[in-house]
Amino acid sequence: MKLFALAAAAAMALSAPALAAPKANVEKVGPAGGRILTAAKVSAKATTVYLSGNLADPTTPGGKEWGDTKTQTISTLNKIKGLLAQHGMTMKDIVRMDAYLVAAPGMDGKMDFAGFNAGFAEFFNTAENPTTTTRTTMQITALAGPQFLVELTVIAAK
Repeated sequence: MKLFALAAAAAMALSAPALAAPKANVEKVGPAGGRILTAAKVSAKATTVYLSGNLADPTTPGGKEWGDTKTQTISTLNKIKGLLAQHGMTMKDIVRMDAYLVAAPGMDGKMDFAGFNAGFAEFFNTAENPTTTTRTTMQITALAGPQFLVELTVIAAK
């Protein structure tokens, strides 16, 4: 009797349709190794977190030094990393970033796009985070204070 039950169970397992792997809630689209994505598709089932604009922390006690664009980008992305962790997310879950940069000192009224990208590259397409995000980077006239060179908003989903 046991042999018959085992044979019947095996036959049912073989005839049952294979279960498809669950579809990811987020699909990131873009060239392999590219700096930014061309698109990110987020399903209705995803948990989405919207982070307000974040600014760098001072590099010295008392807030007298803030650093250059790269330093402020790294500081701000570290802050975002911590905020995402509070929501059970990581930098891999970022699907959208808006970067607001002001003219950097010594850059003849231009933003330091290379410095921003150098800081960005420490968090995306790395061993820790082999993904990247959709992104818009723009130069604006001013931020909340004259010491700030970078403000970032992000949307994360998983």
